Amino acid sequence: MNNWRTRLLPAALAIVFATVLCSAVLVFSGANPVDTLLEMVTQVGRGTTAVDVVNTAGSYYLVAIAAAIGFQMNLLNIGIEGQYRLGACVAAIVGGAVSLPFGLHALLVVVVGAVTGALWCGIAAVLKVYRGVSEVISTIMLNTLSIGLIAYLVQDFGEMRGNMQGTAIIPESGWVPGIPLGGAGTVFGLVLLSVAVGVGYAVLVDRTRYGFQLRASGLSPTAARAGGVDSKRMIMSAMLISGAIAGVAGLPEILSRDHTFTVNFPIGYGFAGLAIALLGRNHPIGIAFGALLWAFLDKSSLTLDNIGVPKEIVTILQGTIVLSVVVAYELVRRRELAAEQRRVGRALGTGEPVATGGERA
Repeated sequence: MNNWRTRLLPAALAIVFATVLCSAVLVFSGANPVDTLLEMVTQVGRGTTAVDVVNTAGSYYLVAIAAAIGFQMNLLNIGIEGQYRLGACVAAIVGGAVSLPFGLHALLVVVVGAVTGALWCGIAAVLKVYRGVSEVISTIMLNTLSIGLIAYLVQDFGEMRGNMQGTAIIPESGWVPGIPLGGAGTVFGLVLLSVAVGVGYAVLVDRTRYGFQLRASGLSPTAARAGGVDSKRMIMSAMLISGAIAGVAGLPEILSRDHTFTVNFPIGYGFAGLAIALLGRNHPIGIAFGALLWAFLDKSSLTLDNIGVPKEIVTILQGTIVLSVVVAYELVRRRELAAEQRRVGRALGTGEPVATGGERA
């Protein structure tokens, strides 16, 4: 049942349903849904919006891959938000405190971000493996702790610049050049890191023994243990990899544009990553489309005020997509299962559905 319909149809149905629902909300609020949707689409071609969508999608893609690593093992890493922000903060502090040759400087910043995210997520991994603490509870608590820790780090290691407090500016040797596109803007250089992580994730999950063990542990932990898979090692490694990827998700903006971590650093990316991974069905290409869609909706909300439409309609659209995609995947899965049972029944000459996959007909 792993065909194009089970992969693409649920997401398409979810997007269509969300669009219809939001159109109804717009009609009830007195707005024109056609004009609103046209405004959202056409604004992509204005100014630097298209490049902004790509840049934002790069960070969304990284946090979504971090979530997908956990989902492969049925682990819910709610702490991606904290790992993403803390990794960016510590990396910016280190990047602003050292002076290294060009290339090595940026590499150090990326490594520090990855290590910070991995260590922060590792706390939840240790609690789960050795104390049986749910990763959902521990990562939520770590998110809250990260807020206070980041505030302390920015206060202690940062500096005031006008009315804004942030970490020291990273020297130019640590900057990652972007890809200039003239008046359309500049694509962050570290967007290529998102591409590299996506390729690495695809190879890891689909082409390696570790990826097979990861997926097997998620589908049936009992069967995986019977096959010799060390469940504790898999949990630890999956959480550490997830945290490491989350830890570098904020660096495209820091190394290519801001060159510092401020108190106004973007929030909410970690939680969006969970939704994007769900929308993309943990597939690297599906996640890429989900990240672009999410970034497009984010940027679209900024222009809706110009036509008198509340920008909160985008939040409704995003939330509806997440909820409906879960329902759509289940409906399509059941339909495909019933169709498979009928095909087996016809092949056996009984004409009756035959139970498959451990379910009764």
